[in-house]
Amino acid sequence: MLFEDKRRSFNFINTPAKITNINAIEVLDSRGNPTIEVEIIAEKDISFSFRKKKYKAWARVPSGASTGDFEAVELRDNDTNRFNGKGVLKAIKNIEEEISLLLLGKDPTKQRVIDQLMIRLDGTDNKSKLGANAILAVSMATARLGAMIKNQRLFQYINTLAVNTELEISRPFFNVINGGVHAGNKLAFQEFMISPRNGNFADKYRAASEIYHSLKKILENKFGRQATLLGDEGGFAPNDLVKPEEVFDLLLEAVKKAGYEGLVDFAIDVAASEFFVDEKYNLGIKDTEDNFKDIDEMIEIYLNLVEKYPLISIEDPFDQKDFEAFSLLRKKLENKNIQVVGDDLTVTNPSRIRTAIRKNSCDTLLLKLNQIGTVTEAIEALFTARSAGWNIMVSHRSGETIDDFIADFAVGVGAEQIKSGAPARGERTSKYNRLLAIEKKTNISL
Repeated sequence: MLFEDKRRSFNFINTPAKITNINAIEVLDSRGNPTIEVEIIAEKDISFSFRKKKYKAWARVPSGASTGDFEAVELRDNDTNRFNGKGVLKAIKNIEEEISLLLLGKDPTKQRVIDQLMIRLDGTDNKSKLGANAILAVSMATARLGAMIKNQRLFQYINTLAVNTELEISRPFFNVINGGVHAGNKLAFQEFMISPRNGNFADKYRAASEIYHSLKKILENKFGRQATLLGDEGGFAPNDLVKPEEVFDLLLEAVKKAGYEGLVDFAIDVAASEFFVDEKYNLGIKDTEDNFKDIDEMIEIYLNLVEKYPLISIEDPFDQKDFEAFSLLRKKLENKNIQVVGDDLTVTNPSRIRTAIRKNSCDTLLLKLNQIGTVTEAIEALFTARSAGWNIMVSHRSGETIDDFIADFAVGVGAEQIKSGAPARGERTSKYNRLLAIEKKTNISL
């Protein structure tokens, strides 16, 4: 009888899940460089029995090539005998020893607590001790684990972490021409994107695919098959194009031939910090001759593009330290319904976002999880941007994996926009395919 009483008492206690194991391995990203995959295991007592239920979740972190000076730091080994110094064994050691020791026995459904514990353990402003790549891998896997334990889809669980913001299938921006540090061609601007505005997400995805293949045929016919070689993010990287106008003219042609004329907007990621030299912008940095422009001349280039093409979004038009130049462009674009996006300028960091708000530098935040290092801090950055009425564009990185976490994250936080590269290559389409599945299985729409 005493045993029966103890069992009943035990059965009705709702014991939390506890992390029992954290493992990490070195894997390769889409550029063939090492990154981190983490697996976290948790156990929870099953009601009305003495057995335990086991949960297992994973995450892989991306890596950027065009990285801002103010981003959280990914930890690399700097051992030139392995992966040209880009190995991540030090970060993995930090996960399996320091972070694991800290988190074993903790409840994985307490995302904020888990993230704050890791932040305090690191103790630096930029996560350079443990590595933002190490911390983010654990943070993302913890979120997946929490969703499993709560018996929710990941986007639903993230929605609870974001205090039940409105769910939304984000409008996609597809990178179809690569330049800058993402390609070996002559284009200084880093990304040329298309964003169909027809129908639901599935319709937009189909349109992007058809335009992408239309563009491929045009490039091959005009410049030969070498023009259809791909850049880091799956967009084409033709070597015959130098000016952005040449790219946009080809995009207009591709859109028309695919049957979507008048239904597609354009966007650019300038990544201007990458060609900011001696206080000027060298548009010829990848060409045989220099072509320096000052701030006023760059503004004139952007205004001309806006007047001539259906351009609705300009990302990182100036150097990452120049809040004032961003603000000048915003004033020039008043009443034109063109968004100015902060990436290297704001690096998903609430402090820099507040500065951009104060100086009226942007109206859209490019949100990259690995720029800040935890799911909790990314959500805090989003709230900071939202306080000023900004839009949110969730973003991949140029060095990606098949992990589709950001698709669920974008829907869960109600981000208006998302970019994940071209409508091609598995590490890019994994995110778009996940959005397609979410739209099909739910009543959420654009």
